Amino acid sequence: MITIRDATTEDVPELLAIYNDIIINTTAVWHEEPHTLAMRQQWLADKATDGFPVFAAEEENKIIGFSTIGPFRPWLGYRFTVENSVYVASSSRGKGVAKLLLPPLIDASKKLGLHAIVAGIEASNEASVGLHQKFGFVEVAHFKEVGFKFGRWLDLKFLELIV
Repeated sequence: MITIRDATTEDVPELLAIYNDIIINTTAVWHEEPHTLAMRQQWLADKATDGFPVFAAEEENKIIGFSTIGPFRPWLGYRFTVENSVYVASSSRGKGVAKLLLPPLIDASKKLGLHAIVAGIEASNEASVGLHQKFGFVEVAHFKEVGFKFGRWLDLKFLELIV
């Protein structure tokens, strides 16, 4: 059984392993170098300081995915808009984990008095686009060749949900 709960500092090594696997093997994140444990610890501390939740998906005492929201852009006028992130361990993809991790983000956004959630998704990631659309996100932009990873240009789609 998969449970969704708030991530804790004890989860950081597993969150890091998932994130680094995504950096190394996918175009879901456009970083090219793996993150360190210290970087992920600071990331979680910053989320707590900023009041943004981080949810962990756990199955059999193992973290198999996580989700969070954070600032969309740094300027004050964007303070009611956030960008979401949903990541699932490679061994757990296709099991519906992301479907469990997205609703808590939407609920948290409403409770925080936010107005919009933006999802930035590499355009060929049809699974992520489809997931977001199932929860009411609508494609609002498609940027051509704005990213570069693995020796090729990547397109970026923005999907938006007004909460």
